[in-house]
Amino acid sequence: MAEGSFGVREVQIRGFRSARSVRFAPGPVFALVGGPSVGKSNVLAAVWTLLQRGTPAPQPADLSAGVAERIELSATLGDGDEVSLEVSPPGSATGSGRAVPVLFLPASLRSGGLVAGPTLAPQAARVAREYLTVGDGASSAAPAAALVRALDELCAAGVHGLVLLLEEPELFLRPQAQRYLYRLLRRFAAHGNQVLYSTHEPAFLNVGRLDEVALVEHSPRTGTRVIQPEQLGADESFRALSEIDAERGELFLARAVLLVEGRTEKLTFPFVFNALGHDVDREAITIVDCGGKPNMRLFIRICHAAKVPCVAVHDRDAPPGRRPSQAQRVVNEEIAQLAGPHHTVVLAPDFEAAAGLRGHRHKPTHAWQRFSRVQADAVPAPLRDAVEKVLALARA
Repeated sequence: MAEGSFGVREVQIRGFRSARSVRFAPGPVFALVGGPSVGKSNVLAAVWTLLQRGTPAPQPADLSAGVAERIELSATLGDGDEVSLEVSPPGSATGSGRAVPVLFLPASLRSGGLVAGPTLAPQAARVAREYLTVGDGASSAAPAAALVRALDELCAAGVHGLVLLLEEPELFLRPQAQRYLYRLLRRFAAHGNQVLYSTHEPAFLNVGRLDEVALVEHSPRTGTRVIQPEQLGADESFRALSEIDAERGELFLARAVLLVEGRTEKLTFPFVFNALGHDVDREAITIVDCGGKPNMRLFIRICHAAKVPCVAVHDRDAPPGRRPSQAQRVVNEEIAQLAGPHHTVVLAPDFEAAAGLRGHRHKPTHAWQRFSRVQADAVPAPLRDAVEKVLALARA
């Protein structure tokens, strides 16, 4: 199959459940990321309903109550053809365009069945029956392992032209299996297929390929929204691929991000939150070790692209009253410009001095000894300021 001719290249959803008016342009691999109950599953269900002819037509209960008179689903396929489906409850559905081979695996049916239609290629249908349909008596882990085996065989069989819709591929898989499954999904897409999935797991998110990630939000006023970040430049994409692991990729799933220079600060700040009466995980705040102050600029750009608010905490690298070196001034000014002065906390001359740590050797050990039992009245003012700033962003 020619590059770009498979799957769908643009989708529009109107009036379907929480998706009152949604438009997005998925690539070969496309991850829907967002909190619970924002509409990720509704988006996948709408794509399946549109592509798979013969599926049950949307019911009156699927209509966005009070804001839409009918359900309208449409897509432009990779080869330029159009498909559409319109439902005016309680009337019947009317559609146009050809059926598209599509395989849908909802999380709710992971241990009991598969939602698929007659348009699957014979190899895909056989693999689906053999591996993905697991009996009621199976353990929770069985269908997860079956999914990995199925993708392995689909890749080996050279199946192509298939749209795979998958809810939460990480379910019941250990971290190593999650990473392997993510590589399988990418390999499957490279063979001329398309993969759309929802996830809460950083292992399935690639910060270096922001075009493969869509942020899903929901509000009572607008319903579900799908936001696609702007892609990074080529140099920044390469740096993101080399600098950002799954732990740092957690920033996509945060309400707000606290960017720090290194692991000593990353170790310290959870204690600071706790001393001030807050739990960093309960607040859905991610603390990201940027691996040095120069990298902080890249992480700020990634946070902005992903629409995740952030606060940057970094060393001034000069005592009060003394000018930093020219190189340090340039970096400091760029961080303040990117993050904004109200979302930047500068530690003079550095974190060790601001935190009351003695010396620069064995910093993580000293930080743990200093802050593991720290009380609120002993928290240094700059660290308190950083916590209060990022809390305000998370709660907003």
